[in-house]
Amino acid sequence: MNFRTIEELVLLAEKEGKQISEIMILEEAEASDMTPEQITSRMSLHLDTMEKAVQRGLSEEVISRSGLVGGDARKLQGYLKQGTNVSGKRMLEVVSRAIATNEVNAAMGTIVATPTAGASGVIPGCLFGLSEEMNVDRDQMLRFLFTAGAIGYVIANQSFISGATGGCQAEVGSASAMAAGAIVEMAGGTPGQLAQAVAIALKNTLGLVCDPVAGLVEVPCVMRNAMGAANAMVAADLALAGVTSVIPADEVIGAMYRIGQAMPGTLKETALGGLATTPTGEAIRKKLYNEFPDEDKEDI
Repeated sequence: MNFRTIEELVLLAEKEGKQISEIMILEEAEASDMTPEQITSRMSLHLDTMEKAVQRGLSEEVISRSGLVGGDARKLQGYLKQGTNVSGKRMLEVVSRAIATNEVNAAMGTIVATPTAGASGVIPGCLFGLSEEMNVDRDQMLRFLFTAGAIGYVIANQSFISGATGGCQAEVGSASAMAAGAIVEMAGGTPGQLAQAVAIALKNTLGLVCDPVAGLVEVPCVMRNAMGAANAMVAADLALAGVTSVIPADEVIGAMYRIGQAMPGTLKETALGGLATTPTGEAIRKKLYNEFPDEDKEDI
C-alpha cells in the first residue's frame, strides 16, 4: 500500500477499489505493525481531543496570555444567530470552529497538530462544522482524519509542513489542502476529485508568508486558520462540481517546495518581516516584551 505522491495515492485507491481513508489506515498499520482496529482506536482519541478543543473555544471566553487573540469564535457564533450574515450558515459554522480551535492553541490549551499547532484549526473546523449538517457518523469522521492524513503524508514527504521552513503556505496551506480532500471523500466524491481539491486549495495559498506578530502563534495565525477552512470548503465544492486544476496536485506541491526555498528567512516564522514589522506589529512586540520578564517570554 506504499505511495509517495497524490497521483500514486489516487491510482492505488482506484486499483484497489478503496477510499483514500482505507488506503491510509492500511498504510499506517503496515508502518506501525499495528492492526487497522488499533490504528482506528488511536485516531479516535485524537478526534476526542479535537472535539474538546472546539467545544471549549465556543463555550468559554478563551483569551491568550498576551491578550492579542481570543473570543472571536464566540463573536462569530453570536453573529451567525442574527441570521443576517453574508457567507452563509455552513461556512460560518466551519470558520467559527476553526477559530475556536486555534484560540485554544494560542491560550496554551490542548489541540491536535494538523499538521502543525499553528494550523490546528483548519481540519477540525471543517470536520465539526460540516459533520452535523451532512449527517455523518463517527466512523465517517474518523475516515475524514485518515484521508487528511494521507494528503498530509504526501505533502510532508515532498515539500514542507513547517512555517519555519516553508512559510505559512506550508502550514495553513497544507492544512487547507488536507481538509479540502477529506471533505470531498466525506461528501461522496471520487479519489480523482479529491486530487483536484488538493491542487485547488494548495495553489490558492502559494506564497503565503509566516510573519507572526511578536513571534507568537496568534496574529495573524488565528485568522489564517479561518481563511484556510473557507478555502478548503470552496476548493472541495469546485472539485465536486467537476472543476479541475490545470496544474496537477503533485506539481502544485512541488511548486510550494520551490517557493519555500526561495522565500527569504524574514518571512519564515522569524517575526522579522511582513505583519510582524508593521508599526503596530513592532509596537505590540515592544509592549509585550517589556511587560513580561525574560524567563517568561517563551510562555507568552
